[in-house]
Amino acid sequence: MRKSNMMTIIRKEFARFFGDRSMVFTAVIMPGLLIYLIYSLMGDSMREQSFTVSSDEQPTVYAENLPASVAPLLDSLPLTLIAGDCDEEEMFRLLDDKENPVAYVHFPSGFDSLTACYDPSGAESAPNVRIYYNSANDGSMQAYTMLSATLQAYEESLCNRFDINRTDTPDAVYDCTDSGEMLATILSRLVPMLLIMLMFSGCMAVAPASIAGEKERGTIATLLVTPMRRSELAMGKIISLSCFALLSGVSSFLGIMFSLPKMLNPGGMDVQFNLYSPADLILLLLVLLSTVLLLISVVANLSALARDVKQASTINIPLSLLMIVVGMLPMMLADTPDSIALSLIPFYNSVMAMTAILSHEATLAALLLTVGANLLYSVGGAWVLTRLISSERVMFNK
Repeated sequence: MRKSNMMTIIRKEFARFFGDRSMVFTAVIMPGLLIYLIYSLMGDSMREQSFTVSSDEQPTVYAENLPASVAPLLDSLPLTLIAGDCDEEEMFRLLDDKENPVAYVHFPSGFDSLTACYDPSGAESAPNVRIYYNSANDGSMQAYTMLSATLQAYEESLCNRFDINRTDTPDAVYDCTDSGEMLATILSRLVPMLLIMLMFSGCMAVAPASIAGEKERGTIATLLVTPMRRSELAMGKIISLSCFALLSGVSSFLGIMFSLPKMLNPGGMDVQFNLYSPADLILLLLVLLSTVLLLISVVANLSALARDVKQASTINIPLSLLMIVVGMLPMMLADTPDSIALSLIPFYNSVMAMTAILSHEATLAALLLTVGANLLYSVGGAWVLTRLISSERVMFNK
């Protein structure tokens, strides 16, 4: 009987939600559609921007055959310059690790004499300066940007007597990252913020109307006099509302994924949709589901305290500000704390877990602790909602 009562509430909420076309469009279709349109239009402007270093550590540049004419120019840049003979194998090992903020610049031997003797009108190729970097690392990318800009200005002062990163051979690859690493870096910074915000928007689209709206319309009184437990009513609402909010999150995620080709492909990057394994996607789905349950339980409890939908929206404003701050943490923090105890902090743990999964740095223990903590907090939220629903003073605003 108890299970039947809970299913009755779930069916009632499903009928109310899917029977309202405007609510379905606003909560499910519109978030993904807006993300797709906005990020497709933003693609051109984003490709013009380079990454900036978020930490105080200066990037390190290793320079081989550094000519005397160029040394003063590079010394003036805000980076650590190490000149001398370099082991190329060791340099590429450092560059392959995206955690190292390094770049490697190789000048041809006798660079100054070669540029002095070079005839731009001749058939011979100009001396080529090679700058190797890893675009998945902010420091390495910044070092490459500064080096290329400085050398480009020096090249123009010499009337184009040398080239920078010439690409006339098939093996002329100077970026030591691959498209998968770069895409993972971008996704790990953008997607958690977008998902947490849009899942919250999905919760706000359905929870206040389901709880505070029923109080406002007086229909909650009819439910309370039926022969069902308050816990069944609370769980039925939380489960059904969580399904709606999860649909909103999935829609947002799909909008992001389908907009990525327009954002990244013109910049010379092959977008890979096989970047994540099925296990990664399952873990991400578990984190999303547990986060939705926690979000909907918090929004539902705050809505239960309100007299009507308008007041419920006002009460939830501080929570929306909190979601903005928490969602921006992956972009604001240079070094993410790795303490497993942080997996117990609500909402922060979900954002960091999504960031770790998308950047291929997740640990199973931290993810399981995050999901477990969210589920435990959701159960606590359901218990609190049960107590609020059982209170006549709260439900009838006495």
